[in-house]
Amino acid sequence: MDLFNQDSVEKENLLPKDGTVNYFGKIMPIPQALTYLDYLLNEIQWTNDVAIIFGKRIETKRKVAWYAENAFEYTYSNTTKTALPWTKELLSLKVLVEEKTGETFNSCLLNLYHNGSEGMGWHSDAETDMKKNGAIASVSFGAERKFAFRHKVSKETVSQVLENGSLLVMKGTTQTHWVHRLPPTKLVSKPRVNLTFRTIVR
Repeated sequence: MDLFNQDSVEKENLLPKDGTVNYFGKIMPIPQALTYLDYLLNEIQWTNDVAIIFGKRIETKRKVAWYAENAFEYTYSNTTKTALPWTKELLSLKVLVEEKTGETFNSCLLNLYHNGSEGMGWHSDAETDMKKNGAIASVSFGAERKFAFRHKVSKETVSQVLENGSLLVMKGTTQTHWVHRLPPTKLVSKPRVNLTFRTIVR
């Protein structure tokens, strides 16, 4: 049995209602995932993320990078980033994710969490630059971390541990009805890199 080529298997929806989240598990062998992690840690043009909150400029320990097929501008947390051109390695990951999901993407926002003390608060990815109800494919490398969802009205919660070399896809009305976060943890000392492939609309 090929554990890394089960595209024909219908993925279970992790959400009980109002959206679709599919967890594909590991989509590549661990040695390949570790090779990608090494590349991402050392070759990506990382910068500290910046947010403007109540008029104050906040710089996070978490680092980010923004790559795309065009020099798209992407605005979130009241700051705007201009995309860098795809690298060969990011393009190969994009092709793999598109094959697994049947979706197409034109951009990727990358996050680097140095250890478990760094996380992300509750939010939804519903910026006006993005395709409405479009798929967002999240690929994780490095330390395993819990990823959580919370319904905006009922407050129901759902969580999934994201493994090294794994793929999770959010689509449909997920961003409308749910928020998600990466909670900090004292149990993780190693870095995690997360790639979120998206579709920017102009």
